[in-house]
Amino acid sequence: MDKKKLIETIRAQLLKDLAALKEAALATYEAATHEESKPENEYDTRGLEASYLAGAQAKRISEIEELLVIYKHLDVKNFGPNDKVNATALVEVEFNGKHSFFFIMAKGGGLSVPFDGKTIQVITPNSPLGEAMQDLLKGGIAVVETGDQVREYEIINVW
Repeated sequence: MDKKKLIETIRAQLLKDLAALKEAALATYEAATHEESKPENEYDTRGLEASYLAGAQAKRISEIEELLVIYKHLDVKNFGPNDKVNATALVEVEFNGKHSFFFIMAKGGGLSVPFDGKTIQVITPNSPLGEAMQDLLKGGIAVVETGDQVREYEIINVW
């Protein structure tokens, strides 16, 4: 697996998300400041709600811009069969006969991108699966407990 191409794919998705979010944020800002958003009475909160949404969108824009910088300067490590799962590892796991692929990053978990005919999900060491995989080797079992359920993910490959 070419992780440099994966990084390019992730950055392209982030740039696409950023462009869409900036467009939505502009529309939300315009709605919040438009003449029709002025409250008609004390119970009319359209303008206030739009301003909260604009603030949240601005925060998300800042987060994506930060991730773009991180990915631009990312030192990608190539993992061998004797290397423990850690940041920048691309990990293939098997659970109930299904294979899944995860890219471990310190920030920005939750993003999924299509890559080489597979779906790669970015997870962080703070996620339950990311935490369970930390410092395991190829062939290891990551155990994730959720409520009364225990899931065991076998690490098939680490790049």
